[in-house]
Amino acid sequence: MSYHDVAHGVGWLAVVLTVWGSLAQFRHIVGRGATGVSLSTWTIFSYMSCFWASYGVEQRSAIIVLGSALVFPFQVGVVWHLKPWRSWDVVAYATSFSILVCLVATLAWGWSAGVFGAGVAMVLTRGPQIVGLVRHPDASGVSVSMWVLSGCALGCWMIYYQNSDLWAAFTSVSCAALASVVIILLASWRHRQAHEAVLLSTDVAVA
Repeated sequence: MSYHDVAHGVGWLAVVLTVWGSLAQFRHIVGRGATGVSLSTWTIFSYMSCFWASYGVEQRSAIIVLGSALVFPFQVGVVWHLKPWRSWDVVAYATSFSILVCLVATLAWGWSAGVFGAGVAMVLTRGPQIVGLVRHPDASGVSVSMWVLSGCALGCWMIYYQNSDLWAAFTSVSCAALASVVIILLASWRHRQAHEAVLLSTDVAVA
């Protein structure tokens, strides 16, 4: 079996992990509430799925198309759960941003520019999570396992894009993966701090 065959299989694994992660996030938000969930972030996620699906059509890649199209309903479901009709200004901002970084960039400079724009969006949507973990010790709402799953999916996409010589996509996904790793490290650190604080308070109470 050649490396190309392995990388192609990893691409399908990326689809499975991406869908699995999106479904898990959808069920978590719908089942446990949407406190702290950003409407603008999930609106941008929805637009990014449309863009990546279009990019997959342009590249004639069923893997890219399915990896984006299959998660789109879950993302729209989250957006609907967040009641976007109550915050049209937020939806308008997310829409304008997505059009600017992807559609306008693609029309002006080609697909590679649009893909780089999508990478910028992927990193920026992770920014508030990183800032929040740096500023605030409470990381109870951040699931390390979910971010690890997301990071694994992005890693699989990196292998697929590298094998397909889609270097703009590879670079964009790599940046998003790096941001995810930062979130994993920060969240793990905050969870460890919280655990140590509980142990310390328990020891004090016993003493």
